[in-house]
Amino acid sequence: MKKTLTSQIETALFRHKLVVLMLFVITSVFFTYQATQIKLDASFTKNIPLNHSYMKTYLKHRANFGGANNILISVCDTHGDIFNAEFFNALKGVHDKLFFIPGVDRIQVKSLFSPSTRFVEVVEDGFAGGPVIPADFQPSEEGLGVVKSNIEKAGIVGSMIADDYSCAMVKTALLDLNPDTGEKLDTLELAQTLEQDVRQSFENENISVHIIGFTKMVGDVAKGAKGVVLFFALAIGITAIMVYIFSHSIRLTILPIFCSLVAVVWQMGMLSSLGFGLDPMSILIPFLVFAIGVSHGVQMINSVVKKVSSGLDAAAAAQASFAALLIPGGVALLSDTVGFLTLLSIDIGIIKELAITASIGVAMIILTNLVLLPILLSYTKIKANAKVGVLSEDSVFWTFIASFAKRGRARVILFITAVLFAVGFYQGQGLKIGELHAGAPALHESSRYNQDTFLITDRYAISVDYMSVIVETTADACTSFDIMSTIDRFQWEMENVPGVQSAVSLSSISKLVNAGYNEGNPKWRIIPRNQQTLVQSIAQVPSSSGLLNNDCSVMPVILFLEDHKAQTINTVVDAVKAAAVDLGSEQVKFTLASGPVGVMAATNEAVEAAQLPMMIYVYGAVIVLCLISFRSVRATLVVVLPLYVVSTLAQWLMTALDIGLTVSTLPVIALGVGIGVDYGIYILSTMSLKLNSGMKIHDAYLAALKERGSAVLITGLTLAIGVSTWFFSDLKFQVDMGILLTFMFLVNMLAAIIILPALSAFLWADDKQEKIG
Repeated sequence: MKKTLTSQIETALFRHKLVVLMLFVITSVFFTYQATQIKLDASFTKNIPLNHSYMKTYLKHRANFGGANNILISVCDTHGDIFNAEFFNALKGVHDKLFFIPGVDRIQVKSLFSPSTRFVEVVEDGFAGGPVIPADFQPSEEGLGVVKSNIEKAGIVGSMIADDYSCAMVKTALLDLNPDTGEKLDTLELAQTLEQDVRQSFENENISVHIIGFTKMVGDVAKGAKGVVLFFALAIGITAIMVYIFSHSIRLTILPIFCSLVAVVWQMGMLSSLGFGLDPMSILIPFLVFAIGVSHGVQMINSVVKKVSSGLDAAAAAQASFAALLIPGGVALLSDTVGFLTLLSIDIGIIKELAITASIGVAMIILTNLVLLPILLSYTKIKANAKVGVLSEDSVFWTFIASFAKRGRARVILFITAVLFAVGFYQGQGLKIGELHAGAPALHESSRYNQDTFLITDRYAISVDYMSVIVETTADACTSFDIMSTIDRFQWEMENVPGVQSAVSLSSISKLVNAGYNEGNPKWRIIPRNQQTLVQSIAQVPSSSGLLNNDCSVMPVILFLEDHKAQTINTVVDAVKAAAVDLGSEQVKFTLASGPVGVMAATNEAVEAAQLPMMIYVYGAVIVLCLISFRSVRATLVVVLPLYVVSTLAQWLMTALDIGLTVSTLPVIALGVGIGVDYGIYILSTMSLKLNSGMKIHDAYLAALKERGSAVLITGLTLAIGVSTWFFSDLKFQVDMGILLTFMFLVNMLAAIIILPALSAFLWADDKQEKIG
C-alpha cells in the first residue's frame, strides 16, 4: 500500500511538473508579500505561565498592587551627590517624560516629584509631614537643603535615593494596552521610546540614566537580535561552501540553498498570514529551518547524482530519488515537526509560539526540499561521471566505520556508550531549573542593561529582585491585632530565610508609626493591641502605597531577595510554603506570588513540570513514526537509543557549563532530538533495503555508508558549524543555544554512525534476518 501510494504521488507530480512549478511560483509570490508584513512581536504575558497558580494570584491582585512588568529608571550624578540644580532639573524631566509615555500606568509613577512621596516626623504634638519636595521648591541651596532633610525624614534612602546620595529613582508599572490606541502595548516601541526620549534626552557628562525592567530588556534583546541577520548571511555562506565541497558543482550548490530559502520565506509568510509576529526569543528558528532544509537537500542531491552515475538521465534520476526519499525524508521531517509540536504542552506563550514557528517551517521543507527540489533537479544537466561526497566510496574510513557493526568492536562501543550514559545521567541530576547568574540571562554580563542592573543593585539598599506574598483575609483585617501579628510573625520568619535581603508589610509600617507616636522609643516598635491605637498606626498609610487594598482585606508582604538565581528562589518559595501552612488559617491565607521574582518562580516551576512530559512526548512521537516507517521494534530501538544517550549527555553538558534549564534552553532538547533523528532514519532506510535483500549486518551497513555516509557527515558538520557561529552573538541566550545545538548536531551524527551499527550487530543475527519496512 505504501509503495502504491508513493508511486501514485510520484507519477502525478512528475507528469505535471510545469503545473506544480507554477503553483510553487504563485505561492512563493503570495508568501513573499506576506513575509514583508511580519513584525517583531514581544509582550510580557507571553513569557509567563498564565495558568499557574502563582500567576492567577498575580493577575487577580495586579490592579491593586501593580504587576511585575515594571520600569525602574535611576538618574545619577556622575561627579558627586544629587543636590544640585542640574540634577533636579534632569530628574523632574525624566519623571514628566515617563508620566506622559503611552502605556505607562500614571498612577504608579513614583519619584521624589510624586505628591505621594511624603515624609512624616515626630514632633512635640504628634506627627507632622508633607511632600518631600514642597510645592514652592526651587533648586537653590536653601531649597535643596530642605529636600535633603525631608528625604532623611521620609526614610527613602536606599529605596528611592541611593545609599550614597548619588542617584534617585523614578519607577512605574506598565499597562497591557496602549490607552491611545486601545491595542496591545508595543513593547519594542516603548523600549525604543525609553532609550531615545528618556536616556538620550537627559544623559550628558554630568548625568547618567540607567533603565531596567522587562520591556527595556526585551528591547535590548531585539536590538541584539538584529545581528541574527548577519549570522544568517554567514550561515548561508558557510553552508554554500560545505555543499559545494560535497557536490563539486555550483549549480547543485545553489539549488538546495534556494529551496531552503523558499521554505524560510514561506514560513515567514505563513506566520504573518496567521496573525503571528516574530518574537526576539524565537528569531533563531528561521535559521534552523534553513539548515534543516539544506540537510535534506543534500540527501536529495546525493541520491540524484548517484543514480545519474548509474546510467539514468537527470529526469529519471530525480523521479527515482523522489520515490526513494519520500518515505524516509517525510518520516524524518514529520519527526522534526511532531518534536516541535510537543513544545505546545508547555504552558508558556513564548514556547508555544516557538513550537508553531518551527513546526510551520519544517512543514514547508516537506514541500520545498522533497517536492520542489527533485522537480528542479529533473531539469538540471548533470554529467554522467559526476561525483558527490567528501570521501570516495572506496575510502578506508568507511571500512573502518563499518567495522563497528562487527560484534567484537561493537562490544567496546557499547561499553563506552554505557559508561558515558551512566556518568551523564548521574551528572545530569545536578541540572538546575531557572537562571543561574545575576542580571538578565538573555544578555551578556557586559551589556548596558546588566551593567545598569548591577549599578542599581549596588547603590540602593533594596533589591530589584522582589517577590510579593499576598495575604488574603477578611475586610478591615488591618484593625485586628491577631491578624496583624500573624502577618508580622510571617514577615519575621521570611526575613531570616537565606537569600532574603529585607521585607516590608503593613504590619512593619504599623510598628514604626506606633513608635513614632511614643516619641520614637524603639520599645514601642510593636503592633498595638488596642484597636483604636492600631487604627491610628495605619491610618496614614494609603492604598496607593501598595501595602493594602481599599478595604484592607488583602495585604502583601514584599520580600526583597539578594538575587534571582534558581537556588535563591527555590529556598524562599519553600520557606513561604512552609510558613503559610504553619501560620495560615481560614481567616489568613498566604498565597504566592506577585512581583518579578514571583513570575520567575512560576516560570521555573512550569519549566520543571514540563521537562519530563516534553521528553516523553517527543520520544513517543519519534518512536511511533519509526514503528510506522520501519515496522520493526529493533529498527526503532537502534534509531532512538543513540538519541536518548545524546540527550542525557547534553544535560551533563548544561550542568558542567552552568547553564540552567529555562524558557530559552528547554526547547533545545526537543529541537536536538527532532533534528538528530534524521541521521539515523536516512542510514537505516538504506541499510534496511540491503538487509532485506539478504546482506549481512556489516555488509549492509558498509553499503549504507557508501551511499549515505558522506551526506550524513556533511549534514552534521554543516549544521554544527552554522550554529557554532552563535558563540559570537551579543545575546547570551543565543550563545547558550549555539553551544547546546552544536553539541547535539555533532554528537547525534556521531551516534548515528557509531552507536547505531553497534546496536544492530547484537539486535540482528546474520543467520536470521528480520524484514524491515
